[in-house]
Amino acid sequence: MFPRRHMLLFTLAGGALLVAPAAFPGASSAGEPSKETPAAPAAPATPASPATPAAPAAPATPAAPAAAKPLQAGEKAPDFDLTDTQGKTYKLSTYLGEGKTVVLEWFNPDCPFVRKHHEKTRSMAETQAFAAKDGVVWLAINSGAPGKQGNGLDRNKKAVLDYKIAYPVLLDESGAVGKAYGAKTTPHLFVISKGVVVFAGAIDDRPDAAELGKTNYVRVVLEQLKAGKPVEPAETKPYGCSV
Repeated sequence: MFPRRHMLLFTLAGGALLVAPAAFPGASSAGEPSKETPAAPAAPATPASPATPAAPAAPATPAAPAAAKPLQAGEKAPDFDLTDTQGKTYKLSTYLGEGKTVVLEWFNPDCPFVRKHHEKTRSMAETQAFAAKDGVVWLAINSGAPGKQGNGLDRNKKAVLDYKIAYPVLLDESGAVGKAYGAKTTPHLFVISKGVVVFAGAIDDRPDAAELGKTNYVRVVLEQLKAGKPVEPAETKPYGCSV
């Protein structure tokens, strides 16, 4: 006899009742509990693809070296030895060791500003002659690289003759001496006394390629040194063609 909760009643033709067991989940048609069909095993998880490694960062581009700054008054003058247009070598420390005051003039024979002081006027030659009376050594330096304006032994030999330059023109084709001093223009003047730069800048106060200025700074500085006075101005802004 089936429990009441498991019986269904059916009405047959003629009014007869038929009692039949109800089918429930978990029970077989024969009334015995059926075994549950085990669930299919879960498919193994697909392993995640390995992450693509990030591309290495590009190396930082090194900053361009800063341009050399002109030596300032009070700084030690770097020594050098350079050869002039006649093949003679000049060493700065030789003159400084003798207690000489030295003037360095950056030079380019084809620069209009240089020609102003060497050809249109004789201001550079006159200033050098004034300095020479007191034993001051004057050296011109051409730091132009090969192929640049005013560069080369032959060009500078001719300039010495054409401009009647009475002092050495030294060739610095590597530019090493120009960089050591931070020479910016032609002309750019440095006055050295007792191994130290006492003046750096323009020769005068008229920054054009035609007229002379009212004040010749180099001459003023040399007069002050001779009189034992403080140098003033010790620096002026140079003008001319780029070194």
